[in-house]
Amino acid sequence: MRQFLDDLHVPHTLDAPLAPETWYGVGGPAAVLARPSSAQQLAALAARAHEQGLPVHVLGSGANLLVADAGVPGLVVKLSDACFRRVEINGNIVTAGAGADLAKLVLQTAKTGLSGLECIAGVPASIGGAVRMNAGGRFGDIGRVVRRVKVMDSSGHVYYRDREDLAFSYRKSSIVAKFILEAELELTPDDPDALMQEVKRIFMLKSESQPLGDHSAGCAFKNPSPGPDGSPRSAGKLLDQAGLKGFRVGGAEVSPQHANFTVAHPGCTAADILAVLDHAQRVVFEKFGVKLEREVVVWP
Repeated sequence: MRQFLDDLHVPHTLDAPLAPETWYGVGGPAAVLARPSSAQQLAALAARAHEQGLPVHVLGSGANLLVADAGVPGLVVKLSDACFRRVEINGNIVTAGAGADLAKLVLQTAKTGLSGLECIAGVPASIGGAVRMNAGGRFGDIGRVVRRVKVMDSSGHVYYRDREDLAFSYRKSSIVAKFILEAELELTPDDPDALMQEVKRIFMLKSESQPLGDHSAGCAFKNPSPGPDGSPRSAGKLLDQAGLKGFRVGGAEVSPQHANFTVAHPGCTAADILAVLDHAQRVVFEKFGVKLEREVVVWP
C-alpha cells in the first residue's frame, strides 16, 4: 500500500482512524486516508486506484456516515484541502468546491442577499455530499438551485454535468461519477435581513425537535413512499408509533426526542448502531408492513 502512493506524493495516512471524521464518532480505521492537495493529484490517485482495482470511498463531512468497527479496506479520499473548499460569488451564481461546508455557505449566501439555500439551514454536509444526495428537508432541497456540477470519474477524467442532464429526487441525484469537484448554484437576489431571519427560524425549528447536541448521523431512515391513499408517510412517525423511542443496544439508542435519530452514547460501537437500525426496520415492517430504507450510509 505504501508503494501504491509514495511516487504520487499525495498527503496520506496509513491505518487512519475514521471515527473522529464522522458525526457518530465510532468505527474502525481506513487502510489509507488520502488528502490530495490539487485536482491533478486527485486524478493521478484515482487513475492509480482504478488500474489496481482498489476500492475507493469519498469522505465528506461524515454527517450521515457509519463506519464499521472493522474499518474500511482500500482507499478513502477526503477533499479537505483549500483548493477544494473555495467559494466564489459572481452576481447570483455561486461556485463552491466539493469540500466547502454547507452550513457556512448557507449563512454566507443569506448575508450576501442570495436566496435558495436558506431552506436547508441546519443540514450538516459538504457541498459535494449535499449535491450527490440532494440534501434537504421539508423546507426544500439543494437540487433546485444546482446549475452545473464538475465531476471526475474513477479513471481521473474531468467533465461537467449541466442542469439539463441532471435529475434530483428525494435524497438522490443522477450523478454517478466517483468524485464531485465543485457545484455551480443559481440563487435569487433577496433581502439579507429577511433571509437571515428565515435561516434562524428553520434552525430553531430543527433544534427544538431534533437531538442536534448528540452524536448522530441525522435521520436514520428515508421517509417511505406515500400510503395507498396517496398521503405522505414519515419514517419518524412510524418509528414513534412503533414504540421505538428509547430503544437501546449497548451505547446506541433511538433518540427519545426524535425517533428517526439513532444516537451514540459513550462506549458505543458501530455494531450497536447497526443492531438498533436493524431492530427498528424489523419492528416497523412487522407492525405496519413498511420497509424503511436507511438514509445513513454504512461503510464498507
